[in-house]
Amino acid sequence: MMKSHSPEDTGVEATAPAGTYPTGRSWQGLLFACLAVFFFSTSPVFIRLATPFTSVEIAFWRLAIAALLVLLLGLATRQSLLVSARELPRFLFYGLVTALHFICYIASLSFTTIAHSLAIVYTSPIFVTLFSALVLREALPWRKYAGIAVAIIGVAFMVGFEPHYSACQPQEGHCMLLGDGLALLSAICYGIYSIVGRGERDRHPLFRYTFYVYGLAALWLLPVMLYFAFRHAYPLPALGAVLALGILPLGLGHTLYNASLRTLHATYANLIATQEVTGGILLGILWLHEVPSVTALIGVVVTLAGIISVLV
Repeated sequence: MMKSHSPEDTGVEATAPAGTYPTGRSWQGLLFACLAVFFFSTSPVFIRLATPFTSVEIAFWRLAIAALLVLLLGLATRQSLLVSARELPRFLFYGLVTALHFICYIASLSFTTIAHSLAIVYTSPIFVTLFSALVLREALPWRKYAGIAVAIIGVAFMVGFEPHYSACQPQEGHCMLLGDGLALLSAICYGIYSIVGRGERDRHPLFRYTFYVYGLAALWLLPVMLYFAFRHAYPLPALGAVLALGILPLGLGHTLYNASLRTLHATYANLIATQEVTGGILLGILWLHEVPSVTALIGVVVTLAGIISVLV
């Protein structure tokens, strides 16, 4: 039986009882989640600048760079970074789930529209809420489920959710169905990833946990990355963009997200994370001069209303 460390061992305070809105350090968790969204939102800009890197290469290098970053942070803060040999299979599973989240989302974009993929991936709060109740015994009051539904509908509006086909039209939508299925699998993996991050909060300090999750996820993606590597040039601006993707949205963003999971109900943190779409819209206006549609702006308002109704 694996030894469970006390909150003092990990620097994490005890959380509130399941099904209640926690106080005290939960405000720190809300701040971490909001900061994570800011860093998540930089992804679209840097992905644009990362051409000609393939999506698989970007996913691998983001995870590898993030693992190196949290390793350095762990060493700088003198956190113990060792896990026992019997814990490694569990972390290999966590890394696999994380790698599947990224690779399924990336693969879905080859078969379905960006709008469909994003709208389906951000149904993840449904799975987080379900897994929280089943695995962690942290159920939410019934009245909050309506707010979760409203928030997800708002995300669908934001990404322009509409049933048009991608490049797979000749196959009468079968490819699109495959893409939507991959996006759904990505959402489920995101839900598992969120529950795992909360479930391990009393066993491992933050930087140790994130180092193994990011590093092993990169290891799972390494064979696929090598298949696509060295088939194009590697211009310096693209290298800088990939470096930024590893440091900002993943190294800082996902680590802050995992930090928020340690003091917040996983559903709260995950709902806030859906605002990556809102942040991406705002940064798109500022950096890329891409003005969103009225539908997207309506989606922002609807989603924020849903999130507020859940958090209050």
